[in-house]
Amino acid sequence: MSLLEVKVPDIGDFKEVEVIELLVKVGDTIKVDQSLVTVESDKASMEIPSTQAGVIRELKIKLGDKVTEGSLLAIVEAQGAGEAPVPAPAAAAAAAPAPVAAPAAAPAPAAPMPAAMTAPAKMAVAAAAPVPGATPHASPSVRKFARELGVDLSLLRGTGPKQRITQQDVQAYVKDALSAAAGAGPASAKGGGAGLDLLPWPSLDFSKFGATELQPLSRIKKLSGANLHRNWVMIPHVTQYDEADVTELEEFRKSTNTALAKSGVKLTMLAFVIKACVAALKKYPSFNASLDGAGENLILKQYYNIGFAADTPQGLVVPVLKDADKKGVLQIAQEMGDLSAQAREGKLKPADMQGASFTISSLGGIGGTKFTPLINAPEVAILGLSRTDMKPVWDGKQFVPRLILPLSLSYDHRVIDGAMGARFTVYLAEVLGDMRKTLL
Repeated sequence: MSLLEVKVPDIGDFKEVEVIELLVKVGDTIKVDQSLVTVESDKASMEIPSTQAGVIRELKIKLGDKVTEGSLLAIVEAQGAGEAPVPAPAAAAAAAPAPVAAPAAAPAPAAPMPAAMTAPAKMAVAAAAPVPGATPHASPSVRKFARELGVDLSLLRGTGPKQRITQQDVQAYVKDALSAAAGAGPASAKGGGAGLDLLPWPSLDFSKFGATELQPLSRIKKLSGANLHRNWVMIPHVTQYDEADVTELEEFRKSTNTALAKSGVKLTMLAFVIKACVAALKKYPSFNASLDGAGENLILKQYYNIGFAADTPQGLVVPVLKDADKKGVLQIAQEMGDLSAQAREGKLKPADMQGASFTISSLGGIGGTKFTPLINAPEVAILGLSRTDMKPVWDGKQFVPRLILPLSLSYDHRVIDGAMGARFTVYLAEVLGDMRKTLL
């Protein structure tokens, strides 16, 4: 019998990430690259694959543990060819993490529920009452979300696995607190809006109007929701709209793809836009910057890492193309394709989503004419691309058909004023109209 250690492989710059889900148990037969656990940071969640194949004899981690590269996950018994799995011994089975809970026949009494309590909150209360002085079981992103809303997690009951507190539990708690404050008369905050003089969030039983279906948000949407809300509230957004004539660029792209048909590399318009953005960022460095924590200094970045929003079945994620200024359009297109494929398969590493200095959100493949992209803090600007459209353009003598790409640039008005925002989009449109300008 050969026992092997399974450790956490390279997960980028992330350290001390929390285990939120166990995907295997003692006695399971696993393969190389099979997912063992799910971990979560304040930015993303990921599944940790096994580096060994065999039968799990012992799990060395449990829910809530913090792991980093090199942490021991499990002890695996390697199997030879044709060897049947051996049942796990009782001692090893006993080592598997299990929740400590009261027997099902004697559930702990739940606290009284206010009449206006929402369904998620009722589920939370129906779970198990919080233990005074105990550390709440919640991921870093949920803790951060609770801090932003001023919620004491020790007051909540978790509805997740092993009574884990989810973002929905926090939201339900806040909604019920607002509802209770609104009905408490003079004792409530003015306006029932938690001190913001806002009306409380409407709490309705939608099923009385017709059939409904409860669809949980994906983990990616739960993680990004709090960040998007913070960015929208804290950053004074301004959006500048413009148009770029990409007629000749599109013809060049198509002819190049025809010539490269056998290479496997396919140029997209986004690859050219990334290269054009690098030129614009170099000309207007305030767009390739971040405010410091005090909001008093601008940190100008000397690198050009471009994030691009990738649509996946679980939601939008933002892979980062590193050092775009040092790469040609062909290499950019190749790396974008690889990153997009990994994003769709849920195999992006944390390092693949870190370090962006500017982000592009492209909806051109779906449609639309313009939109307001939300800035991805701590960046100070984001570019939105909509669908190209053939339009009649006056050339001084007649109207001619030209292919037009709509641009939507959102920027932080604390850093960038309207004049600079307009100059950026005008220059970007000029570069897209004639990529030779990048050589100047």
